[in-house]
Amino acid sequence: MTTLTKTDSAAPLAISGVMPHLSVSATIDGPKSETGIGALMPWANRLWFITYVAHTDGTGGGTGLFEVNERMELTKRPESVVGTYANRMIHKGSNQLMMGPHFIDIHGNVSTVTELVGHRLTACMPHLTDEKNKLYVLTMEGLLFEVDVNSLKATQLFDLLKELNVSEKCYPHFKGGWTKDGRVVIANNTYDEQEYLGQKSDGRLAEWDGQTWTVLEEQPFCEVTSSGEAPLFATGFDKASAILKTFINGEWSTYRLPKATQAMDHMWFTEWPRIREVETERLLMDFHGMFYEMSHNAFGGKIWGVRPISTHLRMIPDFCSWRGMLVLAGNQVTPIMDSNALAGEPQSNLWFGKTDDLWSFGKPAGWGGPWWETEVKAGVASDPYLMTGFDNKVLHLSHESSETIAFDIEIDFLGNGTWKKYTTIDVANGYAFHVFPDGFSAHWVRIVPKADCKASAHFIYS
Repeated sequence: MTTLTKTDSAAPLAISGVMPHLSVSATIDGPKSETGIGALMPWANRLWFITYVAHTDGTGGGTGLFEVNERMELTKRPESVVGTYANRMIHKGSNQLMMGPHFIDIHGNVSTVTELVGHRLTACMPHLTDEKNKLYVLTMEGLLFEVDVNSLKATQLFDLLKELNVSEKCYPHFKGGWTKDGRVVIANNTYDEQEYLGQKSDGRLAEWDGQTWTVLEEQPFCEVTSSGEAPLFATGFDKASAILKTFINGEWSTYRLPKATQAMDHMWFTEWPRIREVETERLLMDFHGMFYEMSHNAFGGKIWGVRPISTHLRMIPDFCSWRGMLVLAGNQVTPIMDSNALAGEPQSNLWFGKTDDLWSFGKPAGWGGPWWETEVKAGVASDPYLMTGFDNKVLHLSHESSETIAFDIEIDFLGNGTWKKYTTIDVANGYAFHVFPDGFSAHWVRIVPKADCKASAHFIYS
């Protein structure tokens, strides 16, 4: 039910957590563009946000850098520039917030890195060797800049299309990046029908130790982040499932998660999945249409407490906590470059609520698995796949052999990498399924084939 809240004549109208007067919109003359809210951050006693257009071609007038005060009054900053910006980070050395091409000090004064205005900025990262005076900035086109926070001079370090052997004919979509444990890790989520058909693979997860770039994955990856002493997290996807990778104690591990939707199986439609701290020492992850609760802790090299919260349709480029509220940024439907004659004025808004409200968005549900027509080896276990937090579960198994092949189903009910055999499924005639009992659950599940074959393993959770 839609609720209207208006406590007095001076209070702003609020409709189910949305305040219409805080909406931002772009001009409707000429080619139209997105007006997504790319980054949110509480800073200098205000809530700051910056918008993004689809391309840095001059479309999307009316967008820029905004602040909201404690009276819910919206101000567009005079320093605003039109661009594609979704980066934000507190630079500890200078005590400034970088958002888009802007630096904002603790008093709310804004300065701008003019050399970065024309670039589509997607991530800021701490510097490897001079964290006090510099930081890194990644662009969607794969350029990595070093920025001096004092002089505001930007120096290009790399063209990552060349460093990571990404096709120059691809549509680069570098999104996330972070620095931890002596390495810079970046993500490119390039993915379209060519990747789906196996004709090319230009997605990347890669790391730089200050000397050499190393490609870790040739799949689309979106977010790379860490906070405090938490592990480094990276989110990506392939045909089979959503992917969560962790870097702990010098080692990478791979986990797989359900997809709540396949509407995001494209580089453009993932937008900006995030992992943020929204309550003290509590992480919230939004990926492929599902919210998850996560812990900062990693014990024994294993992550703990990945739990689905809800599915949702909302496009959420960023989120944060502000004045006791959870704030979600939006990217409401807009006619990008006039491509959609059924969409109207480019506009977006914020949503205000409580973290606990997320549990009412929609029950966790999804599908996916560790294998999609994958060559598997006898005795080699699949990646762990999330099992906890879903009501009903069924597993579909298939292979392309003319022989009957057995698959062991193993579960990790402690969540610490201790695997126990649950059952064995004999797959004759190339296909079998298994319905798990009502209420059955474990943290993780994996599958071990007893013969080499090309197999698919797909879980449906509802």
